[in-house]
Amino acid sequence: MTRTALVAGPTGLVGHKLVQRLLRDPAYGEVRALSRRALGLSHPRLRVIETTYEHLAALGDALSVDDVFCCLGTTLRKAGSRAAFEDVDYRMVVELAHASRAAGARRFLVVSAVGASEHSAVFYSRVKGRMEAAVSAIDFEAVHIVRPSLLLGERAEARPAEALAQKLMPAVAPLLRGPLAKYHPVSADEVAAALARLALRGDRGVHVHHWPFTV
Repeated sequence: MTRTALVAGPTGLVGHKLVQRLLRDPAYGEVRALSRRALGLSHPRLRVIETTYEHLAALGDALSVDDVFCCLGTTLRKAGSRAAFEDVDYRMVVELAHASRAAGARRFLVVSAVGASEHSAVFYSRVKGRMEAAVSAIDFEAVHIVRPSLLLGERAEARPAEALAQKLMPAVAPLLRGPLAKYHPVSADEVAAALARLALRGDRGVHVHHWPFTV
């Protein structure tokens, strides 16, 4: 029996790669994409669900899937304020988890960030940590939290600091070994591939994954 997948954040760096990957995977009979704008992608097994990510519970059966892949995320600079950042990286993610579980979703896979911790002195990492804790407390069969470091890939929007880091990291990456390996830069496609494989692995419980993603 084929599965149904739901991807939140399908126009982002990881989400776009993931949608394409899932559409090629015979394990999935349907891929649903929660999106605030057009994907620029058409496929007989793709169903685009337009949403503002408000009142997600009202989507009802649209969230009744096997696997939920949450690739939502922004930056403080793009969000414009701490409150706006928290709305995307915490409120939207946690509401999606609750609403999809209530609709019958079995697995929840989410892209977080290396260094995420509820107790971090860094606001960004603290919000990510709070999100992870909230999602982990929901009774999914399995929750997979993927914590990449710097994401490599071409974004639709400009992120100057990230673009500079992408140029500098190749020189630093060989030094990131042992405990520092989790800070190794990773391509968006590699994160998408890890998410797709983790969903099919058959695990139960909560699992946190750092680079290198040994799936």
